[in-house]
Amino acid sequence: MPSRLSKTHHQQRSVRGALRHATGGAVRPAVAYRQRRQQDEISSQFCAPEKWHEPQQRAATEFIVQPAGQGYVHPVTVDEVRARLAELPEHLSSGVEVVQLSTMTRKRRLFPLYGMQWGPNVYLYPIEESLVETYVRPPKPDQLIEVRMFGGRWSQVGNVWKVTWTRETIRDFYLNNVLIHEVGHVNDTRNTNTHKREQYAIWFATEYGYRASRGRARFGKAK
Repeated sequence: MPSRLSKTHHQQRSVRGALRHATGGAVRPAVAYRQRRQQDEISSQFCAPEKWHEPQQRAATEFIVQPAGQGYVHPVTVDEVRARLAELPEHLSSGVEVVQLSTMTRKRRLFPLYGMQWGPNVYLYPIEESLVETYVRPPKPDQLIEVRMFGGRWSQVGNVWKVTWTRETIRDFYLNNVLIHEVGHVNDTRNTNTHKREQYAIWFATEYGYRASRGRARFGKAK
């Protein structure tokens, strides 16, 4: 991969991802992880192998689907993602060159993501086929709120916390939060500060994802 400044983002399963800037060498996004292990067990430089697509000023968004992986499913289809992007103002969606539904690999299972942005590209990652996520730490308030906003259900069994989705709610979460959040990062060409970029993406997902989707009938009923 050519050496150049790149901007990356991970939407994590536990804590939102962070923008990293790098120059020189092979540029790769930084770690994002779900809290299944103690923080000191995790290398902040870990990143599972990924197919990085170089910017090519594509005339239209390219969609790529990889197998979800054994025990995992893609919460959304290409047709659903294409339709959701088409609902955004054209000037906000036209900058997205590639949307890839990526594979869940052995390494990535240790540090699972919901989504990631790299340059003009968006990567969406699979979720457990059971639609049940397991955490070894209690959720933070923002995690509780975000999951409940999209219909996910938190529960505790001993020292383990679980998030249970339905096909409908996980599709809603990905189309109106994960996808739009990452598109927000694609559109943020001004902020370089990590915190400000994340604030912008959260605002973007709330404005163009959550609020916009609740203003019309989706998934069989009005939200």
